[in-house]
Amino acid sequence: MAGRPIAYKGKAFTIAYAVDKNGRSPGKEFFDALPREDQAKLMSLFGRLGDYGSIRNPEKFRKLEGNCYEFKSFQIRMPCFFLPAGLVLITHGFWKKRDRTPREEIERAKRIFEEDQERERRSSPQGCDP
Repeated sequence: MAGRPIAYKGKAFTIAYAVDKNGRSPGKEFFDALPREDQAKLMSLFGRLGDYGSIRNPEKFRKLEGNCYEFKSFQIRMPCFFLPAGLVLITHGFWKKRDRTPREEIERAKRIFEEDQERERRSSPQGCDP
């Protein structure tokens, strides 16, 4: 988790923001630009998932596809992925304007997630050959 900004650290999960290939965190940037009221609503969702391990209301949290889920607060969406060791990684955020989550936003989430994973692999200490 080194280098990833932490949104919330709970008993069940740590909620963190992914970092893309440019070293930016689109999820954190989106969150930081939201009005305080919207930030508070999302933090409540992060806290619920982080502390209790689930959000049962599909109007607040749902599976998109595969291992990709999304936090939902009215028209605000923040896609995320579950990783081992109790980590939930938020990729980015957007304002939903249609009934369904746009395919391009799901693809963007996957791209940011892959960039984050590649960045983590490169920054991990590698074994040394004698």
